[in-house]
Amino acid sequence: MKTDIFNTAISSRNRLRFLYGLNEIELEPYYIAKNKTGKKVIFGRVNNSNEVKMFEYERIFNIKVLNNKFSPIIPILASLN
Repeated sequence: MKTDIFNTAISSRNRLRFLYGLNEIELEPYYIAKNKTGKKVIFGRVNNSNEVKMFEYERIFNIKVLNNKFSPIIPILASLN
């Protein structure tokens, strides 16, 4: 379910808002991958930052797709989704 939500947001370039642990995050989602330990993660740019960060699926809750569109600071390749 999370993957479907994330893929839709990535392809339509909609920002996301979710809880990550105890923090509320607003993210421009870029791509989904697995980290070194095999856990699913999503990479994206946190709002008001130029840094691309990684977030583990298992720590993400209360996902909301926002109507706010974005232009990525790095190219998004459709083949990575």
